[in-house]
Amino acid sequence: MKLRINWDALGISASIACAIHCALLPLFLTSLPLFGINIIHNLVFEIGMIVLAFVIGSYSLYHGYKKHHHRLQPWLLFSAGIALLALKQVFLTVQFWLLIPAVILIIGAHIQNHRSCRVHNHAHHDDCDH
Repeated sequence: MKLRINWDALGISASIACAIHCALLPLFLTSLPLFGINIIHNLVFEIGMIVLAFVIGSYSLYHGYKKHHHRLQPWLLFSAGIALLALKQVFLTVQFWLLIPAVILIIGAHIQNHRSCRVHNHAHHDDCDH
């Protein structure tokens, strides 16, 4: 039995994990600095989560674009969501208000990519590599 990874599901999961981290982790982990652990508002950790979401999401969207539907709209939604995540690190006073649309855009891009892949199911064009 060949193991197949659903990259859209993995991308949605990574986005949801990021949203949970950003929204709930500060509520539960406010005592960590007492023990010398500072994961809350740790810029390296935050950037790492954004890069992880970007890498997984980019691969998922590229695969869907190249092998199935050839539509740029999921990538544009995803790029807007990642941009809002990056802006969240710059504008700390409104980070929660940037997080909500970022997660909605990223998850929406993966859902749209998944649906487009299922509808088109190998819509071959001249630029298809298979």
